[in-house]
Amino acid sequence: MADDPFALFDTWFAEARASEINDSNAMALATVDATGQPSVRMVLLKGHDPRRFVFYTNRESRKAQDLGDGSKAALLFHWKSLRRQIRIEGPVSRVDDSESDAYFASRGRDSQLGAWASDQSRPLADRETFEARFEEMRARFEGGDVPRPPHWGGYRVTPQRIEFWLDREHRLHERRVFTRTGENGWDEGLLFP
Repeated sequence: MADDPFALFDTWFAEARASEINDSNAMALATVDATGQPSVRMVLLKGHDPRRFVFYTNRESRKAQDLGDGSKAALLFHWKSLRRQIRIEGPVSRVDDSESDAYFASRGRDSQLGAWASDQSRPLADRETFEARFEEMRARFEGGDVPRPPHWGGYRVTPQRIEFWLDREHRLHERRVFTRTGENGWDEGLLFP
C-alpha cells in the first residue's frame, strides 16, 4: 500500500470507477446541526486533490444549513463489489463562486434547470408542483444559457483523518488510518478490526 493517503485513495477510486456499476463517486455525507442532531445522506464526489474532497448542493438545503461556519463533516465511500470502504473526516468550507460556476456550466441542462426548480429539503405538496416549476424554468431559460442559481454551490471537506477499510475473511478486516500532523504531514497506523 502507498504511504500517501491521497495516492492510495486515487488507486482505490480508479478501481471503483472500473468496477462499480452505478455512481462509483457516491459517498455518504454525515453532518450535525446546531442542536447536535446528526444527519446522513448520499452525495456525489465532484472533485478531489490532496487538499480537499468537493461536492455541490443547494445552499438552502438541510445539509447546507448543517455546514455553517466552523463545521466539520464525515464522508464514507463504500464499494461493496470491491469489499472496501474509505472514511474521511475534516472541516468544511465553501468552494468559491468561480469554481462553482465552472462546475455548474458542465452539468446537463436538465440538471441545471432542476437546481432552479427545487427548494431542496423543503416540504412539497405533490410531484406535479415540482414538475410544473421545472417546466417554468425550462421556459424561462429557453434559448439561452442557464446561469448558476445564487443559492447553489460547492463545499470542500479538508481531510484531517482518512481510514481505509478492506474486508477480509472471518471478519479479520484490515483498517489503515492516516491522521494529518501538519500542512502536508500524516501519521499512519493500523486499527483492530
